[in-house]
Amino acid sequence: MATYTVILDACVMYPAPLRSYLLYLAQTGLYRARWTEQIHDEWIRNLLKKQPGLPAEKLQKTRELMNRHAPDCVVEGYQQFVNGIELPDDDDRHVVAAAIKGQAEGIITFNLKDFPQQSLAPLGLTAIHPDVFLADMFELDPSRAILAAQRQRSSLKNPPMTAEEYLDSLQRQKLPTLVSKLRQFEMIL
Repeated sequence: MATYTVILDACVMYPAPLRSYLLYLAQTGLYRARWTEQIHDEWIRNLLKKQPGLPAEKLQKTRELMNRHAPDCVVEGYQQFVNGIELPDDDDRHVVAAAIKGQAEGIITFNLKDFPQQSLAPLGLTAIHPDVFLADMFELDPSRAILAAQRQRSSLKNPPMTAEEYLDSLQRQKLPTLVSKLRQFEMIL
């Protein structure tokens, strides 16, 4: 089992292509993904707010599948740490508390300004943009990163995607560095 552990912030779980790739990559054992039920609530609430026509039951099933397929992913008992954490936005303190309780080294988030290094460093944490994180994971083990992409793309049935369409979908997730690395292997995706 991987020892490098990260908390996935709600903003990286919100877009399905990114969430899916992060989970396929975690399933290779390259890193350990963790989150809380509160983080689930946040991404689902925000997605339903933006796309009210989505069936809530489908998102609930996604939540259940995520929890079932990522070993020991749900962090519990973190609430005791929330009040002792200082961040620009108090609503983000639960993410840092979960990282502490879940023994994570990083928080994967697009919202780097909400997790300033001067607040996280004393706790042994770092906020990492998903593109930086995924590019680092690719550099660490390209074969697992490619395997995750292959598995994700092959799971896309409705509609299926060509390798180019798949990479374009990841590009739209603000992952230019990862996509440039994967494009070198487009013929095997």
